[in-house]
Amino acid sequence: QVQLVESGGGLVQPGGSLTLSCAASGFTFSSYNMNWYRRAPGKERELVAGITNRIGITNYADSVKGRFTISRDNAKNTVYLQMNSLEPEDTAVYYCNAWGFFWRSAKLSRDDYWGQGTQVTVSS
Repeated sequence: QVQLVESGGGLVQPGGSLTLSCAASGFTFSSYNMNWYRRAPGKERELVAGITNRIGITNYADSVKGRFTISRDNAKNTVYLQMNSLEPEDTAVYYCNAWGFFWRSAKLSRDDYWGQGTQVTVSS
């Protein structure tokens, strides 16, 4: 059974830091690319950061560059999002996503798995 379980969300003051974790199980974690998305109230879902499967190439939304860092530990089947200098605009539910393309029965198919989300609130 595939599971992605996020943790680490909470209430933090502006300028503070949080580290989100996403523990994966039920699939070969190291073969999947990992993303963090967020959805703020009344807004579209936004890709915050991504990291590729084996080499670990990262990418970030312009709004979080220089403040957020995505990393992964394939031995622990976990992806992290270190968030520094948090702003009220970072308030959202943060979701972990695992994705990848795989050959199955001579067909290329995409897998997409999602966690249940963790709330991050930045407020004084």
